[in-house]
Amino acid sequence: MRHRLRMTLFTFLLAGMAIAQRSVRIGYVDMEYILENVEEYREASQQLETRVVQWKGEMEERQRRIDALKQDLEAERVLLTDELISEREEEIAILEKELLDYQQDRFGPRGDLVLQKQRLIQPIQDQVFNEVQKIGANKKYDFIFDKSADVVMLYSEKRHDISELVLRAIARTRKISKTAQKDSDRKR
Repeated sequence: MRHRLRMTLFTFLLAGMAIAQRSVRIGYVDMEYILENVEEYREASQQLETRVVQWKGEMEERQRRIDALKQDLEAERVLLTDELISEREEEIAILEKELLDYQQDRFGPRGDLVLQKQRLIQPIQDQVFNEVQKIGANKKYDFIFDKSADVVMLYSEKRHDISELVLRAIARTRKISKTAQKDSDRKR
């Protein structure tokens, strides 16, 4: 809450500075928009989504197995000794714990999904950061914000959105690196 309040006050302070000094240039990028329009990110996201579907399928299969064991136990409970009931309940508890561990390993705060998303986004974020630095310096912006971050942007003119500039710069950089890669491959 304090962080958000500070960011809101910071935003209002900047807006006040912009009004007081018309020479302040402010721009923003929409990281979500940029990510949606970077082909490598889309492809990697689709691969990750395929893994997520597979993980969910594995979890559902494990849950069905646990449910079947529970149903069997309830159906046979009157025929079983206390020792056998206890063993089966213990087996079910172990399987439930394994399922919970699997869920945490895949979807928890430090799970595979979060880690793979970070690995997927980080190179693109680094590239966006580098391009924003270049654009900011070349076009003499005073501030450039990420619209999709915690900074509360209550209003902005579309003309301040430099996301397209960043996307074009990324595309240019990729074309140059692909051309350089082809040239080095030919020389070999």
